[in-house]
Amino acid sequence: MKTECVKRAYRYRFHPTDEQAAELSFLAEVSSVPLQQVLRHLEVGFTNFFEGRAKYPRFKSRKKSRRSAEYTRSAFRYRDGHLVLAKMAEPLAIVWSRALPEGVQPSTVTVSQDAAGRWFVSMRCEDPTVTPLPRLDTVVGIDVGITALVTLSSGEKCTNPRHERKDRARLAKAQRALSRKASGDGANRAKARRKVARVHARIADRRRDFLHKLTTRLVRDNQTLVIEDLAVRSMVKNRVLARAISDAGWREMRIMLEYKSAWYGRDLVVIDRWFPSSKLCSACGVIRERLPLNVRTWTCDCGAVHDRDVNAARNILAAGLAVTVCGDGVRPQRSTPERQRSMKQKARPVREGLLVP
Repeated sequence: MKTECVKRAYRYRFHPTDEQAAELSFLAEVSSVPLQQVLRHLEVGFTNFFEGRAKYPRFKSRKKSRRSAEYTRSAFRYRDGHLVLAKMAEPLAIVWSRALPEGVQPSTVTVSQDAAGRWFVSMRCEDPTVTPLPRLDTVVGIDVGITALVTLSSGEKCTNPRHERKDRARLAKAQRALSRKASGDGANRAKARRKVARVHARIADRRRDFLHKLTTRLVRDNQTLVIEDLAVRSMVKNRVLARAISDAGWREMRIMLEYKSAWYGRDLVVIDRWFPSSKLCSACGVIRERLPLNVRTWTCDCGAVHDRDVNAARNILAAGLAVTVCGDGVRPQRSTPERQRSMKQKARPVREGLLVP
């Protein structure tokens, strides 16, 4: 006989002792809305766990986790650039990164503190100013690297600023000072830890700002952008290149290209990660058997002299156009009767590239 598992919710009343009440007295210093939001997030976590979409929820640490509080519309007041939270008499002293669009009211406000001790306020609202840009006829293939962060099919190269390398000495000095402090909850160790966190925050902020400016320019100047599907998590297992790959921020750049292309009506094509873009000659189509990473310029048997990165960007562009226009594969196909090349079809917009079958 088959038995069914029934999920039940049990509610218990909690009567804290005097000692527990004193320990939890800090919860009464804020509005009840952030506390209720925490319970809603916990409910979502358990729902995802029971439906097999996530692992079992874990408790966050009060010392190591990012401190944050989420306020819904009933727990804050925003008017004329002034934000007043519940249980506060005066508005927050905020240095605005940009003003909210006129007539827009945020639905939620999240106040958070990072490891460097900086406080942030983020607002969720609908932005009516984000509209698709006029369509263009320009297409571009993008090859990412370490020396040149981005190489375009037009031959343009964008040098990698290497933000982590520039602040490596400062970071090492702060980490040495932290290692000399006695372990525990001392004030000196907390001060040294914040110094290390400030150096990391400086590196991350500069990298994010550079990637925002670069991706915005690429999206505005081109209608179709073609990139490679890189397995960054597997690539950082290389101990020689792991630090440089992490500093480049390839994954973050792809995320920016994805949502900015959706915002502004651009087409982002992602080709297969196994496509031999560097070893394929963009002039005659012959694939070179071996091409080490230290070879930056090579000559094909047909006489064409290739810059490794520019050649890869041109091959990425050609493969992306084949996927967009013909629905063709991005790797050389076998010339067998059973597998014929696809015929040219009507052009269709592709948000995500087709993988090789």
